[in-house]
Amino acid sequence: MNRHVVIFAKAPRLGRVKSRLAADVGAVEAWRFYRNTLDQTVRRLRRDPRWTCWLAVTGGPARWPVGVRRREQCTGDLGRRMNGVMRSMPSGPVVIIGADIPHIKPRHIEAAFRKLGSHDAVFGPADDGGYWLVGFRRRPVIPTPFAPVRWSSEHALADTVANFDRRHRVAFCDVLSDIDDGAALADYVSSRRGIISTKLQGMNR
Repeated sequence: MNRHVVIFAKAPRLGRVKSRLAADVGAVEAWRFYRNTLDQTVRRLRRDPRWTCWLAVTGGPARWPVGVRRREQCTGDLGRRMNGVMRSMPSGPVVIIGADIPHIKPRHIEAAFRKLGSHDAVFGPADDGGYWLVGFRRRPVIPTPFAPVRWSSEHALADTVANFDRRHRVAFCDVLSDIDDGAALADYVSSRRGIISTKLQGMNR
């Protein structure tokens, strides 16, 4: 059975992405973070033989990462756009992830697909009450899985899960962090420096 990973992405244009982060660190730094994280995520996932990788894009023409299939998002809020992509994908389980979650690794995607082997839906919770991943084993699981949902709030995950009833088996993956403000970016940069420092210490032993 074919598996599909869909990366939801806005056109990486200066001043058009990560507005909350830009308010703290400036438009250039926010754009640089978004562009680099999008490129990094595509590189990590696109050549894995366990799935087909797609970009679901919005925002018009842009310099998109190469080597990955693209399709346009429909109009509407985030839920409408995700539901549209879910329904339009080829057969097989589908997971959707964001383009701005730098912690995502192939092991996280594989864990989500394993859970879909015995569940109808899977979510990757974010530590702010939202979620960085959503996946369905078959489409449609329910007609409107993403409505009503209070997007961009601490209620987004709970609201979405509430749309599923007891007939549906819902699983959860690891909690990962969204990088939506300056404090979160500082924490991420600090953690990366710690990893690099540890690796250098190991090499010098």
